[in-house]
Amino acid sequence: MIGRVLSFGRLMALLAKETIQMRRDRLTFGMMLGIPLVQLMLFGFAINTDPKELPAALVAPTQDRFTRAMVSALELTGYYRFVAPDATAAEAERMIARGDVSFVVTIPSDFGRRVMRGESPSILIDADATDPSVASGAISTLGTVAGQALLRETGAPPPAPGLSVVVHRRYNPEGVTQYNIVPALLGVILQLTMVMMTAMALTRETERGTMENLLSMPATPLEVMLGKIVPYLGVGAVQVVVVLAASRLVFGVPFVGSLTLILAGVFVFVMALVILGYLISTVARTQMQAMQITFFFFLPSLMLSGFMFPYRGMPGWAQALGEIFPLTHFLRLIRAVMLKGAGLATVSGPFLVLGLFVLVLALAALTRFRKTLD
Repeated sequence: MIGRVLSFGRLMALLAKETIQMRRDRLTFGMMLGIPLVQLMLFGFAINTDPKELPAALVAPTQDRFTRAMVSALELTGYYRFVAPDATAAEAERMIARGDVSFVVTIPSDFGRRVMRGESPSILIDADATDPSVASGAISTLGTVAGQALLRETGAPPPAPGLSVVVHRRYNPEGVTQYNIVPALLGVILQLTMVMMTAMALTRETERGTMENLLSMPATPLEVMLGKIVPYLGVGAVQVVVVLAASRLVFGVPFVGSLTLILAGVFVFVMALVILGYLISTVARTQMQAMQITFFFFLPSLMLSGFMFPYRGMPGWAQALGEIFPLTHFLRLIRAVMLKGAGLATVSGPFLVLGLFVLVLALAALTRFRKTLD
């Protein structure tokens, strides 16, 4: 009776057959091993919810010993890394608008004189609060650390000259998390849907047996590629309208910058995504493989782009890896335009990088499709 229901010999034969089939499907087997390793590396080393070594600019016309004491004290906290120690006010303003620095520390020219006179000096900290989690830890240590540094430098017993630290939370003074998350969700939603739907375009033709009909058509590879990706641009346009309308009407996210600039950035970003999806469809042999490659790309892009965790809080190698994903540059663009009111000159860098992604991915997709035709 047991032999009729469960035969050890038949079971071993089926297990051997599935093992051989799994080994032959190298792409799927690689995904099974690669995705857990990527997750382990990202969560174990790259992700940091308490970012340190945040870039900062220093505006200090007078570089006296009290100014140097303030800078040293801020650097010793581990939160500040002064990448522009002698910036002017105009240069610092451009740097924080582009996102090159997270803080601008301004120490007035009469700071040392006020300390020597026993008056109450003050310093100004401009913090980029578009991501509230980035600025909170660094700001919380300011008053105590700066006051202790000044006390050590003056050597005066209490009561010592009181230090006033003025903090300006730029672009999101209330620290509303939705202002940072909702604009970024536009990029995340577009990436997931555009890449996945386009990645299944050619693989669907192959599985249904209609690829031969497609190849027999009197159409060039460029025409076939455009015919596959243009309909998804229309789907992306609908998603953009829905997300932007919800951002403004439901969540109250401010639209400080130009709507035209936002839509132009979205268009270039969506072009990069659909061409990437088309490239994946030329590599994958089945829709399942296309979906697996899409998620393999989606996971590190989500983690390393600055959407879920502060980009500046990741180690250098993780930041360098995050630069290869279009989502990283789109998040910089959309947040800068929507929350900071940045113009084209400020976000020209992300625009150029996204355009380069479009060009490189288009050439790679056309090359892969020509090989398919051959």
